Amino acid sequence: MFFGYSNKMIKLASWLSLMLLLLSSTVSGIVIAQTTEKLPATDENVTAGKQIYRDRCWYCHGKVGDGNGPAADFLDPRPRDFTAGMYKIRTTKTGELPTDEDLFRIISKGIPGTAMPRWELTLSEDERWKVLQYIKTFAVEFADPEYDPYLAVVEIPPRVESSPESILTGREIFEKNKCFECHGLEGKGDGREGLEDGWGFPVRVRNLTRGSNIKGGKNPEDIVYRFTTGINGTPMPSFAKNISGEERWHLANYIASIASTEYSEGVILKAVKIEQSVPTDADAEIWNTLPELRIPLAGQVIAKPRWQNHAIDMVQVRAVFNDEEISFLLEWDDPFKDTTHDAGQEIHEFENTYVMAVDEIPREREVFRDSVALQFPVKLKSGAKKPHFFRGDSSNPVNLWVWKSDLDDAGGNPVEDSNSNGFKKPLKTQPEKGQQVKGKGVWKNGRWRVVMKRPLQTEDLNDTQFEKGKMIPMALNAWDGSNGEHGMIMSLSAWSFLYLDVPAPDSLYWYALLVIAVIAGLLLLFMRYSRSRSEKDTSS
Repeated sequence: MFFGYSNKMIKLASWLSLMLLLLSSTVSGIVIAQTTEKLPATDENVTAGKQIYRDRCWYCHGKVGDGNGPAADFLDPRPRDFTAGMYKIRTTKTGELPTDEDLFRIISKGIPGTAMPRWELTLSEDERWKVLQYIKTFAVEFADPEYDPYLAVVEIPPRVESSPESILTGREIFEKNKCFECHGLEGKGDGREGLEDGWGFPVRVRNLTRGSNIKGGKNPEDIVYRFTTGINGTPMPSFAKNISGEERWHLANYIASIASTEYSEGVILKAVKIEQSVPTDADAEIWNTLPELRIPLAGQVIAKPRWQNHAIDMVQVRAVFNDEEISFLLEWDDPFKDTTHDAGQEIHEFENTYVMAVDEIPREREVFRDSVALQFPVKLKSGAKKPHFFRGDSSNPVNLWVWKSDLDDAGGNPVEDSNSNGFKKPLKTQPEKGQQVKGKGVWKNGRWRVVMKRPLQTEDLNDTQFEKGKMIPMALNAWDGSNGEHGMIMSLSAWSFLYLDVPAPDSLYWYALLVIAVIAGLLLLFMRYSRSRSEKDTSS
């Protein structure tokens, strides 16, 4: 049946929801241009919208709009329950219904950090208006004039342009109103834990420094609306009565200022050569002088158990080397420091292809460790051939440096030098004599900074050998323990490239100067010769 929840259909729905999440990209602003007029809630439009809903929406939101579609148990946050009439992103007061324009924006642009995609990429404007009118039929309040949302639209105070003074004032307001209790001192979501939404599901506080994950948009205009309206069904309240309009703009300007630049445009990390010892301290000043590569990560959805609710979606990497060693600094946001690991709670057998978002794994503190791994091919191939980015393959093994926070916390060497011949086989840790990678991690204010170093060359055939002037493929695996991540439940990246930059020798510059001097001398002689010939021709 169309609405039958067979295991096969659940897998299909989960896959579809994931594809929508990966293929969709959200915009930074809430305001979009409409090129057609709003379609009214006629019987014809509602009927057409119902068919669109059945074709596109029920997998997540359920056949009766209650947010219990076959994909819902696998998504975090859970899909919206349309029957409750409680919507998060609005231009109306707390607890009020959204306007039609509010709904149209969300349908069109999606919601950052969720599985709600940009339907403007798939549906025409008319189709979006029609499905909107059908969605409204799930909540009886939309038909009641007493709940008319247009009577509850908030007034936004006159804009305060962003400036250093405004941003500083906004920071003071952030502290005065104790926003850090939830969002953390640096806005990385490392404040209060154990929060729940209006339906009793866990809520992970937003990392405000990641602009792409701010619901409703990261521009000051969007953020002011969130402060004014609140986010229904979440612990995020309205501050319309607590903070003046001008102060809300200052606070919005501050939040917008800390929303970081996203992923790097390139895929090459340039390791810089130095003469002194390579750093082993994450706070070493030299790291601030080096180029960085911000590498995107996605949930591991290649092999069972597939995981689409990953927490770590970007790692920033720097590298430096000398004649003997190479050192890497890896940095990523993680709201909580997880340095314990209970192997007895690891899950190895799953009923479904995808891991359920709630109850199937312990997504809580003090169960699993935080961890990160650098991955390189054991053998560097010529041309474009590389091992599979997910743990290599039987013919092309990879070398992984796996840093584990629990080992670091215990005071020993926290890095395990390992190898893999494909994701179907467990990692093989090298024997003690082969453990040449050293490391150290530091967590502060919602951010891990991990240093790993190793000799450029080793005698171990299972190690990657770092050669200067070559493009060396490099990939990442990452685990957030408090998000329940362990084993194959993790984030991973595609291949990037490491390049050990080789400075040009001084002799090369002298040769260049010599060539320039010779060419200049020859040119001068030629000009004199030409002038002499010209004078002789004139005199004769």
